[in-house]
Amino acid sequence: MLRLHYYPGNASLAPHVLLHEIGAPFELVLVDRTRDAHKSAAYLQLNPNGLIPVLQDGPLVLYETAAICLHLADTHPAARLAPPLGSVERAHFYKWLVWLTNTLQALLIHYFYPERLVNDGDSAAAAQVKAHAEARIATLLQQLDNQLASHGGPWLLGADYSAADPYAWMLCRWTRGFETRPARDYPQLGPYLQRLLQRPALQRTLAAEGLAPPWV
Repeated sequence: MLRLHYYPGNASLAPHVLLHEIGAPFELVLVDRTRDAHKSAAYLQLNPNGLIPVLQDGPLVLYETAAICLHLADTHPAARLAPPLGSVERAHFYKWLVWLTNTLQALLIHYFYPERLVNDGDSAAAAQVKAHAEARIATLLQQLDNQLASHGGPWLLGADYSAADPYAWMLCRWTRGFETRPARDYPQLGPYLQRLLQRPALQRTLAAEGLAPPWV
């Protein structure tokens, strides 16, 4: 059975949604960050980086959220979570999934944990890192908004839902507390996030993780 090691609202949210989209049986294993469970010896054997999530698929132990999403899409083709291999659409799917994890998510980490990039105790430098990250994130959210406007379809890639969509929703959700312009305030992103919110798989994920409004 598939086993997802998760914490509510963390980077495990996107693969959790995909597991519900797939419809295969799976087990959730809470990694309690409030008790540093992600730093325990047992968890570090699964992911030496001490980050959430981890997916166990039989003997396979997989970390990195984007890799987990790709694995779920590839091993459950009937769910149609990715365009056909070798197609132009598949290439764009790869592009957006990598962009989400390597560009937008990376900057969001800088926003939420700016102290990691400065000397210990340098609160002024941390505040500067956070402000610059938020400004850069705004340009990336605009890029997402432009992508949706470019094709007029309901989903990130156009007409067809893919594994990139819950990933985008997860990252946009993380901006809900922004003081300037959260993702929900962009003209295309706002309705897009609401469309995703109406999917039963996302609703089941939110309920299972005990997440409360505001959703985005």
